[in-house]
Amino acid sequence: MSWRKDQGRAERGYHHGNLKEALLQAALDLISKKGPAGFTFADAARMAGVSPAAPYRHFRDRDELIASIAQRGFEQFESLLTQAWDDGRPDTVTAFERVGKAYLAFAREEPAFYSAMFESGLPVDSNPTLMAASERAFAIIRAAAERLAALAPPGMPRPPAMMMALHIWSMSHGVASLFGRGDAARRKLPMSPEDLLEAEVLIYLRGLGFRTDRRPGTAAGDEPPAGEKSGPWGKPK
Repeated sequence: MSWRKDQGRAERGYHHGNLKEALLQAALDLISKKGPAGFTFADAARMAGVSPAAPYRHFRDRDELIASIAQRGFEQFESLLTQAWDDGRPDTVTAFERVGKAYLAFAREEPAFYSAMFESGLPVDSNPTLMAASERAFAIIRAAAERLAALAPPGMPRPPAMMMALHIWSMSHGVASLFGRGDAARRKLPMSPEDLLEAEVLIYLRGLGFRTDRRPGTAAGDEPPAGEKSGPWGKPK
C-alpha cells in the first residue's frame, strides 16, 4: 500500500466514514512537507477538511496520530523486508544483499513513513503496538544476521548475531539518511546508496574475518577458483 496525495484529497470527509483515514493521509502529507515536528494537530484537521475538535474522535493527540502512521510504516517495512529476505533463498549472502537494497528502497520511496518511524522522537517503548510492529521489522534483519553469523570461517569465534544485526542496521540507516534528504542540504556523493552500503558491509565482514571473495552463485567463505584474482570489494576482476 502506498498513500499518495491525490488519494488523500479524494477520500477526505468524515461524513463518508473516512475521518480516521483522512487524518492519517493529511498527517502523512504534512510530514512529507514539513517533517514530523513541523505541524500541529489543528493543521492536520484543517488539511483533512474537518473541525479542530474532530480528530479527537480517533486520536488522543498529535503524537498518537504520528504513532499510527509510524506503525503502518513499520508494517509495510516488515512486509518489504520479508519479501526481500525470502527465508535466505537462494543463498544467505544474496538474500542478505536484497534486504539491504529493500531497506534503502523503502527509505527512498516512502520518506514520510520513514520519517515518522525514525525521526519523530516518539518514545516507541511507551506504545506497545508500535513497539511490536518495529520489533517484527527488526526481526527480519536479525534473522538474516543469524544466518550470516553461521557462515563464520572454521576456527573463528562466531560473532553475536544481535551485535551484527545492530551494526548492519546502523549502516543501512546511515546510508538511507545520507541520501534521503530532498532539500538543498542533501550531500552529493560519487556513488549510489546501494554501492555505498555494499562497500560498508563488505569492509565490516572482512573486519570480522569473513572471506568476501565470491562469484555469483557461490556462498560467502568459498575460495575463488585457482588462478582467479579478486578485484575491489571481493568481485572478480
